[in-house]
Amino acid sequence: MPKLKTKSGVKKRFKFTANGKVKHGVAGKRHRLISHNAKYIRQHRRTDVVSSTENRTIKAWAPYGLN
Repeated sequence: MPKLKTKSGVKKRFKFTANGKVKHGVAGKRHRLISHNAKYIRQHRRTDVVSSTENRTIKAWAPYGLN
């Protein structure tokens, strides 16, 4: 059986934690930040963890993990 390929979009956008959760960057931080308040900018500063339902899908798209 041939090797499975990892989706290239997953390689660029996600990282796996040590416990197997999936991290992603938060959207809405590229431009036009002057129109958002300080709370929005502060809360979107860090990465976020993907929900458990999407977690299964992303792991299927990266069958051998992300190194």
